[in-house]
Amino acid sequence: MNNWIKLFCVFSLFALNSGAFAQELDVQQLIGEWKVDLRPSPDAEPYFQKLIITEVNGQSFKGTFYYDSEIIHAALNLEWGVITLAFVTQDNSGFYNSAAHIIDGKLRGTTHSIGRDFVSVWSAEKVN
Repeated sequence: MNNWIKLFCVFSLFALNSGAFAQELDVQQLIGEWKVDLRPSPDAEPYFQKLIITEVNGQSFKGTFYYDSEIIHAALNLEWGVITLAFVTQDNSGFYNSAAHIIDGKLRGTTHSIGRDFVSVWSAEKVN
């Protein structure tokens, strides 16, 4: 094998293992208040609620969503080079399964309500 190819392969393996090509993902940017637009369709009037993330710890986080419903079963995934989060909230109608990821500093997400039989597409901007 050509020495240049060998050198390139060794460098590439070193760089990938050291994270030189990986984007640094700062999960602490999740902490704070997010203004969530839960409008039911793209042409509907905005309908805002709060997502508040108070703590990020490892692959989990704490907070509240939609009328201060406590976030349960929270999880984070960083394996795809983007911060992806999933969590569950509940009210008298049942459980809400939500998932989102950060794109250009904004959250893009979905919420599935089993008890109310709907899927909501939403976006959020950080307030503070």
